[in-house]
Amino acid sequence: MKLDAKRIKAFDELLARDEIRQCLLRYARGMDRHDTALVASAYHADAIDDHTSYIGPGSGLALHANAVHDAMWEAHQHFVINTTIDLDGDTAHVESYLISAGRRKQNSGTELHGGRYVDRFEKRAGRWAIAARILVYEWGLPAEGAVEALKSVPLGTQDPSDLSFMRPLRVWRKPLE
Repeated sequence: MKLDAKRIKAFDELLARDEIRQCLLRYARGMDRHDTALVASAYHADAIDDHTSYIGPGSGLALHANAVHDAMWEAHQHFVINTTIDLDGDTAHVESYLISAGRRKQNSGTELHGGRYVDRFEKRAGRWAIAARILVYEWGLPAEGAVEALKSVPLGTQDPSDLSFMRPLRVWRKPLE
């Protein structure tokens, strides 16, 4: 097989896509294992995350999430699926569907939540990581628990006004008080 410019470019794109997917999986594993360093490794140092109830540095998300998870759940899992990656040089616009499942304390119930991570990844110093993230909340079960959340968080649309089309992606909401 001859490695011409077209094949080298395709190979570089495959590597970039794999590095981005591995970063998303590190993030999910870090969330479920309460590993703050692993979660932080998915972000650039100056990354901003709008994660519904947390808006701030990506490196601080894990501490906030751990406190929320510890207060409510005995166990939880975050699934990252249906990932699309739009590469543009050293920037990638990434949309990943997510499902999170949690078992309430004393096995008092199970919750399911669905949404999407809308990310701007950047490659800096040879490393792909999240530069900006907005969690778009789509649904929750039991439904009565999702009603309040749907009133105050970024929601998706089924047209080009959806956040997944924003180029470049920017977090615009201010940190919550």
